[in-house]
Amino acid sequence: MPDLPAMFARPLVLPCGVTLPNRIAKAAMTEALADDAGRPTEAHARLYRRFVDGGAGLIITGNVMVDGRYLERPGNVIAEDEDVLPSLTRWAETLGGAAAHTIAQLSHPGRQVQRFVSKTPVAPSAVPAVQFMKSFAAPRALLEPEIEELVARFARAASWFRRAGFGGVQLHGAHGYLISQFLSPLTNRRDDRWGGSLANRARFLVEIVRAVRAATSPGFLLSVKLNSADFQRGGFAADDSLAVIAMLEAEGIDLLEISGGNYESPEMFTGADHRRESTQRREAFFLSFAERVRAASKVPIMVTGGFRTAQAMNDALSSGALDLIGLARPLALEPDLAARLIAGGDVRSLATQKRFFAHKLDMLADGAWYWMQLRRMGQGLDPDPNLGVTRAVLAFLVGDFLRARRHRRRIAARAQPLLAAP
Repeated sequence: MPDLPAMFARPLVLPCGVTLPNRIAKAAMTEALADDAGRPTEAHARLYRRFVDGGAGLIITGNVMVDGRYLERPGNVIAEDEDVLPSLTRWAETLGGAAAHTIAQLSHPGRQVQRFVSKTPVAPSAVPAVQFMKSFAAPRALLEPEIEELVARFARAASWFRRAGFGGVQLHGAHGYLISQFLSPLTNRRDDRWGGSLANRARFLVEIVRAVRAATSPGFLLSVKLNSADFQRGGFAADDSLAVIAMLEAEGIDLLEISGGNYESPEMFTGADHRRESTQRREAFFLSFAERVRAASKVPIMVTGGFRTAQAMNDALSSGALDLIGLARPLALEPDLAARLIAGGDVRSLATQKRFFAHKLDMLADGAWYWMQLRRMGQGLDPDPNLGVTRAVLAFLVGDFLRARRHRRRIAARAQPLLAAP
């Protein structure tokens, strides 16, 4: 078996021609560091310089919204008009040569919009989201012209990131956000060409892939983040995912990131079969599904979730089931972890799941605690492993509420047409 540094340091050539310098990727994490207009700030520059200096071969930004009316959370970067281009260009320039290996995660939350951001979210069908802390309002179903406009929004956003100097984009088709909602029969109950059969439910994603390709260039990296399954009875299942992956491979995507779950079944935090001994031993939450994908597809595969030790990452790469190790929370706490892995040694991440006083709030506590580490780095500080969970949760909730209030005022002050110019 190859030694650990040799495995991690191997370059990866993607179908678009981009060569990643190593097999460690910084996966997307929510940042909430944008200004009130949704533009990236100096905090983004400081944070991402830490990731660049930390040695990750691929860097994926946090959620970038293609429609400023609907946010994953207040403080998201918003790419919905060309005015964002100068700030995106400045962000890319701060990354230096690493901008070629930095891609923006483009997303729309669909029905998963905090009610203090929007009281009328949109979705494929008017199916309410899980009432976690009563945070989501009931959505309305998108009209077909709105769906077509959303496809165009993804493509325009991708073109601006290309012009700014970023190396590519990732389409967020997992975790219960809008693309994922179209894929699931539980949330997509349409009877037109956007719903019904799996081919129709996948149409939204496939049309976005095609539109992004048409709006960018052959060397521009196009990745998709896709659920292995939603882990809900009657929802988007593993066989569905394999069929969609075949469609994406036919469209020529460059990288597939495998994840799973949503707010109803948050497997992206805990793993689908993580209580099984075999899964505990190898750590990776979605490795068994990656093995199924590898048997049926040649698309390069990235797996994110659960990795904590160099040996487990080495074993996963050596198995051939995946091409790229995705790290999120470990890099929020130890941004130089990739460089340490490549340098060799028995490296073990300090990242653990954070708990709160009520089990149902553990997901909130975990997200808030690691987001605070990102915010600290954006302020020019080091991560603080001793940060209190209660303090993080309070900062998270209060900060989101205040940013959302400013955001609502801004949206109310400007008229936004339903259909933007192409």
